[in-house]
Parts: sequence; structure tokens; C-alpha cells
Amino acid sequence: MTETQLNTEEQLLISLTLHNFSATMLKDFAEKIVRPYFYGNINEAIRSLMQKAIVEEEIVSKSFKNHK
Repeated sequence: MTETQLNTEEQLLISLTLHNFSATMLKDFAEKIVRPYFYGNINEAIRSLMQKAIVEEEIVSKSFKNHK
């Protein structure tokens, strides 16, 4: 990644508000995913899982294109 790309990403940081999540779902996510795998850092957990989903989607998308 180039310095320009890093600067652009830093400028595009946003705050995110989540709606319509049950307290139970958030508690379970925190206990089962965030605490053991992300040392309690929910922000890092969400960021990491979003990045992983994007990478996996790209892999699946490429796989479908190769099978056509």
C-alpha cells in the first residue's frame, strides 16, 4: 500500500452507529467473539470481520468468473 493510499484511508475514517441490534446479540458477540479473539476491542472486531468478508467475497466472485 502506498503512502497516498494510507493517507486517503485515514481521511475517510467514519463513526458508525448500529440500529436494531438486540442486547442479547450484542452481548453474545462481545462474549463469544470480541473478548476471546479481539481482546475486548469491538471496533477492531467489526473492522477485521468486515475486511475478511470483503476478501472472501472477492474469492467467491473470482471463482464464479473462472467457472463461466
